[in-house]
Amino acid sequence: MSDDGPGALSDAEVVARLGDHLDYAFRDEERALTALAHASYAQEARGDRGNERLEFLGDAVLDLVVSEALYAAHPEWSEGQLTRARAALVRGEALARRSRAIGLPELVRLGRTELRSGGAGKDSILAGCFEAVIGALYLDGGLEPVRALVDGWLEDGGQDSGRDAKTAFQEWAHATLHRTPSYRVSRDSGVDADEGRFTVEVHVDGEVWGSGVGRSKRVAEREAAVAALARRDAGR
Repeated sequence: MSDDGPGALSDAEVVARLGDHLDYAFRDEERALTALAHASYAQEARGDRGNERLEFLGDAVLDLVVSEALYAAHPEWSEGQLTRARAALVRGEALARRSRAIGLPELVRLGRTELRSGGAGKDSILAGCFEAVIGALYLDGGLEPVRALVDGWLEDGGQDSGRDAKTAFQEWAHATLHRTPSYRVSRDSGVDADEGRFTVEVHVDGEVWGSGVGRSKRVAEREAAVAALARRDAGR
């Protein structure tokens, strides 16, 4: 929770925003909200432990789905190679980066002490929240939406490249422009099988920096970020 994040949004708006980032519509909105509730917030507001149980479950589900993907993608790899690649993909620092890429710092709900100490920027909190979201996603829709989210993580041969395009552009925009990029759907054909169904623009302070096309909003957002990085590298 932040002053300009979920505290300014209704529960329904928070869940809708999370769903947009994940390209998934939650059937159980309360479960999604629980995934975003850090223990510090839950103890103050609800008297429970918040997302800790979902974090436990999500950790196990993520290990399974990443292991499955690596096993299928690299039949020539030894157990040791698979284990090292999985560890790189699910370590806390990597999950925190993925949390930032899907907008969790603006959605996670924190208690007063964590808010004052900048908890929404802490890798440990963001990684735990990401695992909790995975747990909620699994309970709500099974393994398929988790597999869809993990799809694309292996583009660098099973190793975590450090930053994906969305994270790289967001970090640059924060450091250089002091603004947070936002992604907006400018076109939706409405046809599920359309490879170019969604067109998404990435905006910074009202200015369009890049546009991308994809079968899902997630893919289109990534392509928009790639275009924005290309513009940055070309010197604007």
